[in-house]
Order: sequence, then structure tokens, then C-alpha cells
Amino acid sequence: MVEWKKICCAVDFADPSRVAMEQAAELARRFEAELTLVHVFVPPQRAATELIVPPQDLANVEAAGAMEVLAGWRADAERRAGRPVHSRILSGDAAAQLLKYVREERCDVLVVGTHGRTGMSRLVLGSVAERVARRCPCPVVIVHDRHELERESEAEEIAQYR
Repeated sequence: MVEWKKICCAVDFADPSRVAMEQAAELARRFEAELTLVHVFVPPQRAATELIVPPQDLANVEAAGAMEVLAGWRADAERRAGRPVHSRILSGDAAAQLLKYVREERCDVLVVGTHGRTGMSRLVLGSVAERVARRCPCPVVIVHDRHELERESEAEEIAQYR
């Protein structure tokens, strides 16, 4: 039987990561495991916004907002898991930072949500879940939002007849 005692869940505050957080909390409850929610903050790129607001100030404001949102997610996860939940905010490339965190903390499993992008959007944006799953030293549970998959399937079916 699998004994997961240290669970990490990546959250980006989108619907698919909400579903992943719910699944991770359920796993933490079942296995009486430690759960840590990890959000990777991607610093803003240098752009025209520098003329109005310095990048560091913008990053600080966005990071503070992320901390507030993550606190709410952590409280929800604690209710679902019935136990304390930890949270961390990292900065940089999402896949690289998640992999580094999982290795350093010796997590038993990583839970991630996926947006399920296909075609050009996946080619351009890449898939953090896929990049992490390929290189992760521990099992990765990839959670899909069933409602989103159903909506996409319906949209694809409708598009066939246009």
C-alpha cells in the first residue's frame, strides 16, 4: 500500500488548481499526511510598465496579493483535510521551481491541475504539468477539471458541424 506522508500541491489560483487542491486535501486527510500548497509567482517581464511603475514595486504588489489569496486557499484546504496545511510562495519558472521544491523537501507525491490546453496554445504556452511530470522524482497526480473537459468536448463537437 502506498504511504504518502508529504504531499505537495501546486496552485496557480485557476479552476484546475482548485480541483487539484481539493484532491490533495482529500489525500492528506486519507493518509494523515502533511500538505503544502505551493504557488510559483512569475515575476513580471521588463516592459513599458517600467516607465510608470518600477518592476520591483509591481512584483511586490503582485506577491502580496498572491500571499493573501494563498492564505484563503490554505484555510479551505485545512477544512477539507481536517488538519493543518502549509503554504509556500516561490518565484521564477513554475516547472523549475516546483521540481526544485519537491526534491529539496523530499515530497512523496505532487498534485497538479491541468488546463488541458491543446493545439497551438499548448505549443506556445507549454504545459507546466507535463514538464513537471516528466522530470519529477516522485509520483505526480495530474487532476483534470471534469466540467472543463466536458465543456471543451462539447465545443469541439459543435465546431465540427460549423
